[in-house]
Amino acid sequence: MTLDPHHPSRSAPVTIAEADERHAVLAFAGDLDAPALGVLEELLLDPRLRRPGAWTLDMGDLTHIDLACAYALLRAVTRAPEPAVLTVRGARPAVHRTLRHAGLDTVATFVA
Repeated sequence: MTLDPHHPSRSAPVTIAEADERHAVLAFAGDLDAPALGVLEELLLDPRLRRPGAWTLDMGDLTHIDLACAYALLRAVTRAPEPAVLTVRGARPAVHRTLRHAGLDTVATFVA
């Protein structure tokens, strides 16, 4: 189990579930909000995420995301010289709405 280093008793809201040369899967769970922003930003700098040309954000277990975290995801995907192809899977309506407000719908495909 991956732990949030700032709250050792709590699981991190996002982990790299898998990553290879072509594809990465990030798994989200619980709340992704201001206290978790540092954990998210640190994870998004992980070298394993530099190589893949496609990312899947598995958000089926995510109950809430705030705009700061949604913008961090948008920056991570679009900052590369060749932006990753992004698929958001399983986002609940409230999570989908926040991602859309941040502009992720312009660079991502949303699937159930």
